[in-house]
Amino acid sequence: MRHDKAAMVIDLARGMAASAEGLTLNEMAAQLNVGRRTAERMRDAVLMLFPQVEEVSDPPTKRWRIRGGLSAFEQAPTATEMLELTKAAAALRAAGEPARAAALESLERKVKAAMRSTTLNRMAPDLEALVRAETIAVQAGPRPSADETVLAEIRGAVLAERPLNFIYARPGAEARTRTMTPCGLMFGRANYLVAADRESGRIQTFRLDRMSAVEAGEGTARPPQDFDLGAFASQSFGIYQDEIEEVAVRIAPEGASEARGWRWHPTQTIEDQVDGAVVVRFRASGMRELAWHLFTWGEQATILGPERLKAAMAEALDAAGRALEGA
Repeated sequence: MRHDKAAMVIDLARGMAASAEGLTLNEMAAQLNVGRRTAERMRDAVLMLFPQVEEVSDPPTKRWRIRGGLSAFEQAPTATEMLELTKAAAALRAAGEPARAAALESLERKVKAAMRSTTLNRMAPDLEALVRAETIAVQAGPRPSADETVLAEIRGAVLAERPLNFIYARPGAEARTRTMTPCGLMFGRANYLVAADRESGRIQTFRLDRMSAVEAGEGTARPPQDFDLGAFASQSFGIYQDEIEEVAVRIAPEGASEARGWRWHPTQTIEDQVDGAVVVRFRASGMRELAWHLFTWGEQATILGPERLKAAMAEALDAAGRALEGA
């Protein structure tokens, strides 16, 4: 129990050092998941151990903060924390997000460089063992890669509160030049810009792999005051592991351009056909989930193999048909 309380005190000190404005007692209680009286005792312990704590008046309450941060000894990460950082970077790289992966890898190098050599040497064997013992499961299905230049331009426009100009090309529709107020980015199976129409304020989404000529415009563009990206994302709506199969899917000419821009799987190859179609090949498991995805391609996708993928598609079609009959 004494060790648990010591860990809570250190954790609270880190919270005070990580907050520019400081923490209130209620915020301390929420961070530690304890009652207000316990939070007061933990705060008093921090004040005793860290004399550099500042008390800031913020009527009708008070805040406490530690300016200048904590020492490297007090901030040394654990092997588990470093493992999660390594895995997060690996997951982004496996998902075709090299720019975001590089940012985390750079952070990992900076954290290690700031650590004492004795701490790093002591952690290294455990970290190496954990990295070997854990990996990222690759989910069968396409993931469009994020262009580093596009991401940088969008982020720059968000920070500078400037409008964003770009050309948007939706399949089957004529490309259009758009000028929007950038509100943020959503990352998932497809990566999206969330933006507001500059006249109506209506929130719209744009897939990054369909955007080109992206650049920040002139003037000021601020998102609507009541817009919350987290709340917006929560309004939207697996990993199945089985035998590895040699997958081959033919994408019709009208969908070939989009298929080339998607990252279907790390083992993929894309073969151009004389009629303008493409054949996508890769080795993967998870035929049921892959069949679900192929639904989104409609008549543009023809399964060439394996038979188990065809069976999974037929089963899903039968189930959908029965559901419609019962509706």
